[in-house]
Amino acid sequence: MVEERALMKFDGDAFCSSIVVEEHTLATSNEGVFRSSIVVEEHMLAKFDGDAFRSSTMVDERALATSDGDAFRSSIVIEERTLIKFDGDAFRFSIVVEEHPLATSDRGTFHSLIVVEECTLMQPLSFMTKRSLFHVVFLSIFLLVFSCFTLLRSSSSYLIPESVLMLVLANKTSELSNQFRDHNTHHLDLLPPPATSRIGVRRNSNSKKDARVLGEGRRKRCDSNQASLKVYMYDLPSRFHFGLLGWKGKKDEIWPDVGRRVPSYPGGLNLQHSVEYWLTLDLLSSNSPGVVRPCSAIRVMNSSHADVIFVPFFSSLSYNRNLKLRGKEKVGQDKVLQNELVDYLMSREEWRRGGGRDHVIVAHHPNSMLEARRKLGSAMLLLADFGRYPVEIANLKKDVVAPYMHVVPSVGNDSPPFEDRPILAYFQGAIHRKDGGMIRQKLYKLLKDEKDVHFAYGSVRENGIRHAGRGMASSRFCLNIAGDTPSSNRLFDAIVSHCVPVVVSDDIELPFEDVLDYSEFCIFVRASDAVKKGFLLNLLRGIKRDEWTKMWERLKQIAHHFEYRYPSKQGDAVQMIWEAVARRISFVRLKLHKENRFHRAELIE
Repeated sequence: MVEERALMKFDGDAFCSSIVVEEHTLATSNEGVFRSSIVVEEHMLAKFDGDAFRSSTMVDERALATSDGDAFRSSIVIEERTLIKFDGDAFRFSIVVEEHPLATSDRGTFHSLIVVEECTLMQPLSFMTKRSLFHVVFLSIFLLVFSCFTLLRSSSSYLIPESVLMLVLANKTSELSNQFRDHNTHHLDLLPPPATSRIGVRRNSNSKKDARVLGEGRRKRCDSNQASLKVYMYDLPSRFHFGLLGWKGKKDEIWPDVGRRVPSYPGGLNLQHSVEYWLTLDLLSSNSPGVVRPCSAIRVMNSSHADVIFVPFFSSLSYNRNLKLRGKEKVGQDKVLQNELVDYLMSREEWRRGGGRDHVIVAHHPNSMLEARRKLGSAMLLLADFGRYPVEIANLKKDVVAPYMHVVPSVGNDSPPFEDRPILAYFQGAIHRKDGGMIRQKLYKLLKDEKDVHFAYGSVRENGIRHAGRGMASSRFCLNIAGDTPSSNRLFDAIVSHCVPVVVSDDIELPFEDVLDYSEFCIFVRASDAVKKGFLLNLLRGIKRDEWTKMWERLKQIAHHFEYRYPSKQGDAVQMIWEAVARRISFVRLKLHKENRFHRAELIE
């Protein structure tokens, strides 16, 4: 019996032991009882040499045993042996103590030969051991990440917004709970092509964080002859675009150098309408050899070579930031910018040449461009939906529906399956809405008491986005109910949460529906049916595991089409929008060609 002993203690580079073997009966003979009292004070017990722990232990001469006569004494040397080896599921040791003089007395010498062959040292691991191993692994990972981060900070290359780094780290997380981050700051998504391998962070002179993309090497510029869409972009003054983000260029500098530094976009709900920001970045980067991106759309510097002309006005951000009057202002800055934009476009030969039909203007926020939309309605508009536009200004023939940017984190590869989603149906948001949104109140009364349904009021305050993300990722179906407008970012939050969307909005228009069949991954319910007692619940409960899993798998396949990234990647939201614009070009050209039929006759008149 060896009682109460400290087995191992780590002092930085070796395990040390302090072992006390209390007095026990060692041996008996006719002469009496021998007892032992052994103290092996702290010695180096084990060192790690790459694949095994090895020991070199010296036990100095000690009193080994006593009897009524003289003391027996020992001098034992255990030379270097393999002490511990790991074979995949357990630590094992193989110790050999060869024959040594064990004790001497007047009656002779006792010898020992001890062989302890391969034994299991630790299996299964105790709770405390598991905790210790976890701490060691966690510390190692932290030191590795910190080392890489420090190395990248010392390098010089290209910059992207700060939140790119945050989201990349979140995407590597293996636990779903770690993916829900604080949304008080802007988190961009970066899934770089193979040539973009490392990311760093630094602050500029305004203390705004930007991120830096370090490519393995520079690539050649996109060949405009191979691009499916050639885009000319007006050089509007910075107050129409990046100046709204606080960016200030040098004298006569209109655009930031996106190959090195990119102004960050504000976080929160501002993000959902940030479409123009991503498209402008993509066009600027198409001429930067240091940014790797698809060559489907490319910026050309001569408007006569372009398929379309892009107007880089951050209209949604202007509405959110400049709507209210400041100080002694009689007219808000948003209205001022809209009026200046109209005057600018009307003065351009490019606009007059085709009546603006080949121009692309982003007005994604439902209330953006209110002052100018009628005057500029001939252009191709990029919108969230057509809910607040008359049909002569906005329609599917000439305009493009662009997806909201989701505000909850993507679940990525950590998507819970059917069994791990205990909530049948999920809705969190404003319940009392105007117009078509009245249906939310009716559904709330029908569903609020159902045990497997989460139907509650929610907002962005008090971690509302974080809670919504967790709730969607724990639900099989996510309700997308019409509100003040037919659509909302809730649909796209559901898609990236791989929660099957249930669309209850009769007037909704969906992005890329000419190339995506939403019925493969969404359920559509007419508003008149949804408000019937029991209809919606019976429908959802009737969808069994196999059918739901098929839609869930399809969601995982198409979710990347709704991700905004910088640099853009093939098939993401930016590239899908450019492709949708390209599909509208034939209609634009048809209109222009028809109008040109009689231009010679009109010149004579």
